[in-house]
Amino acid sequence: MTTCTFPIAKKRLLLGITGGVAAYKAAELARLLTQDGIEVHTVMTQAACQFVGSATFQALTGNPVYTDLWETNATHNMAHISLSRNVDMILVAPASADFIARLAGGMANDLLTTLCLARDCPLMVAPAMNRQMWENPATQRNLSVLQHDGVKIIGPASGEQACGEIGMGRMLEACELLQAVSAAFQTDNLLQGKNVLVTAGPTFEAIDAVRGITNNSSGKMGYAVAQAAMEAGAKVTLVSGPTCLTPPAVEKLIRVVSAHDMLHVVQAEIAQIDIFISVAAVADYRVEKVSQQKLKKSESKLSIALIPNPDILKTISSLPKPPFCVGFAAETENLERNAEMKRRKKNLPLLVANLAQTAIGSNDCELILLDDGGKHVLSKAPKIEQARRLIKHICSLYQQ
Repeated sequence: MTTCTFPIAKKRLLLGITGGVAAYKAAELARLLTQDGIEVHTVMTQAACQFVGSATFQALTGNPVYTDLWETNATHNMAHISLSRNVDMILVAPASADFIARLAGGMANDLLTTLCLARDCPLMVAPAMNRQMWENPATQRNLSVLQHDGVKIIGPASGEQACGEIGMGRMLEACELLQAVSAAFQTDNLLQGKNVLVTAGPTFEAIDAVRGITNNSSGKMGYAVAQAAMEAGAKVTLVSGPTCLTPPAVEKLIRVVSAHDMLHVVQAEIAQIDIFISVAAVADYRVEKVSQQKLKKSESKLSIALIPNPDILKTISSLPKPPFCVGFAAETENLERNAEMKRRKKNLPLLVANLAQTAIGSNDCELILLDDGGKHVLSKAPKIEQARRLIKHICSLYQQ
């Protein structure tokens, strides 16, 4: 038995903040980044200081905040050079239309534009502006220039804006920006160029027009695996049963309801897939005859005939040339024995086992990986961290 830990080195990020109402979101972003173990250094434009104070970011990050190109101190007497040299990434959030225009034009008339011009690390910008400013041809031209120069544009989203109008231009939420940063920091690119399909969540099998049977599954683990595969450089297709979760920004998201729906989608996509990770809690049975109308309640017993659903994972693993298949097993007893039997029955190179009582719906879990080499325990951790550990183990087997 082995216990897998896979430590991640601490990353350093420079958070640039420009003038706009969305600057208040940057405070939450700084908190989340720091909470995630990322060392955050902050640079604010003079316009940004009109919306939120620098003391907020110093308190949240524990580091000094820089606002002036001409400021000198013993540590950073050439801040436009040294600040960009000591970080792994620069993220500007919010990035105003004015900042984007100046950056696209190669201007260096304040500290933030200067250090972006003098950087030797990746640059990401999260636009935030009024919908008409976003749609203006000048803004779109500037964004095209930045993309051509290798700058990563994150967002924006559509929604209600501070001016009262509705449309594109809202900065992404702090949690979404954290997700983008986490993805960019996964520098191993273990799955670069690979196509990965992940199934997630439960399936819902109709009884009548308003009722059905399902499995107790939140979809959290499947969504985390999709996120981790994306972070590792893969092109990810996520096939999701009904959940209340916000999906990661995968290459393709396909929503389904029933086990048959999921099977048909997986079969349609699988020819282009290198790795298939079956995390979904697929219902084992479905109703033999679904009523098109609501079944009325009565004093009599109601009998419903159930028939087996197709086994999606076994169907794919039994193909003449299957992708690398990974299964999940949530058990309530005899975890290792039942999981290993499932792995051998479906001829899987890897199966992930967990106890249903402790894993379903929770934000963290303990996993046991079963493969031809034996048992590998992933000690209890948040599901996104477990997913990253799992992806590394998958890569180690896939590359053999």
